[in-house]
Amino acid sequence: MTLIKSISGIRGTIGGNPGDNLTPLDLVKFTSSFAKFIKNRSKKKRIEIVIGRDARVSGEMVNNIVVGTLQSMGANVLDIGLSTTPTVEIAVTDSAADGGIILTASHNPEQWNALKLLNEKGEFLSAADGAQILTMAEKEDFLFNKVDEIGDYDVDDDYIEKHIEEILQLPLVDVKAIKRADFRVAIDCVNSTGGIAIPALLCALGVNKVDEIYCEPNGIFPHNPEPLPENLTELSELVISNKADVGFVVDPDVDRLAIICENGEMFGEEYTLVTVADYVLQNQKGNTVSNLSSTKALRDVTEKAGGKYFASAVGEVNVVEMMKEKNAVIGGEGNGGVIYPELHYGRDALVGIALFLTYLAKKAMKISELRKTYPEYVISKNKIQLSPEIDVDKILSEIKKIYKNHKLNTIDGVKIEFANGWVHLRKSNTEAIIRIYSESNSVEDANKLADMIKNDVDKIKSIN
Repeated sequence: MTLIKSISGIRGTIGGNPGDNLTPLDLVKFTSSFAKFIKNRSKKKRIEIVIGRDARVSGEMVNNIVVGTLQSMGANVLDIGLSTTPTVEIAVTDSAADGGIILTASHNPEQWNALKLLNEKGEFLSAADGAQILTMAEKEDFLFNKVDEIGDYDVDDDYIEKHIEEILQLPLVDVKAIKRADFRVAIDCVNSTGGIAIPALLCALGVNKVDEIYCEPNGIFPHNPEPLPENLTELSELVISNKADVGFVVDPDVDRLAIICENGEMFGEEYTLVTVADYVLQNQKGNTVSNLSSTKALRDVTEKAGGKYFASAVGEVNVVEMMKEKNAVIGGEGNGGVIYPELHYGRDALVGIALFLTYLAKKAMKISELRKTYPEYVISKNKIQLSPEIDVDKILSEIKKIYKNHKLNTIDGVKIEFANGWVHLRKSNTEAIIRIYSESNSVEDANKLADMIKNDVDKIKSIN
């Protein structure tokens, strides 16, 4: 089954049977339910919805179905075309729309697509809101409008440019410093909309030497589009061969940023947020937030700057909610997701690049040297396959009992603090697995922590 329905939207592989894959019928059901939800929420007879998409091959087809469905529900549609997730988020608020839909399956392979749903603040829906939409879709609880009540359709292709202009206006983005640094930058945009946005951003920042690979937005991903080290070997080689100062890689919808050092080594996706936060905290006193599975290094730089660090449940909507609650000046996720509230509450690789280059220019050091200024932590990511009948909640409850004398965080699974690191266990919402993330000062120690917990889980399974 390759159709995944969650509180944040619907995603799946194109084609196949309705209800099992992402078919036109499924697109109509979920789009209609979203439109009805927004109508009920706004109390308006005629709602305004922004739509944008990444460059996937299925994007135009999906876009046509979603736009037509929204119009049939009486919604006026502003189509910003090939775009990025953060650009659509900004467009919702800038246009005073009632909601938005981003057509992207993020880092999933090209046969996938998805609807990501936004509220009137340009932010992902809460769990409760998402649950309402899922219920409406399941019951097919929506009514299409008569011909004289069909919504309008408008196009605006300039929102990436508007997004970049808003980034340039941020006080902590120093275009003059970046120009003076005369950086040579290599980029890999995986043949999606980063190929439109990143070169334009770099040009606006005064970067004149840019080496591009895979920047044609045709949706044909040249490698696995998730920005992980094993997928970035070509850019790493390009950085070395062209003597670039830095390499930037984004995922298909441009909300995650991975960085490559001048020597071709990975900067570490966990340290994208850490470094940007370090720069922000030196200029804006305040707190930070990341999710429970993100590196301890963010806590270290936050406390060093005199702020307080807070950990949220996994998921962007949870990070944003806690950032607002704790008045965080910067936050995000350890997958290269930077959330900078001065611009908007959403992961944004574009603002991440602008802030990172500003900091690198001001530090006047090689990126590998900058990386060495931060604590060296390593995260090990593991999972335990479970049979469907196993009670995952009971396993997590037993783990809490075993480690009751340690510092525990139970807002999302169980996170256990050890003297030399931490382990976070949480159940998957889509698979019969337990995800186990562990962090320590070395790969060996991180794996030891994970293996210890996996052995505990195996013992619990055998007893029950």
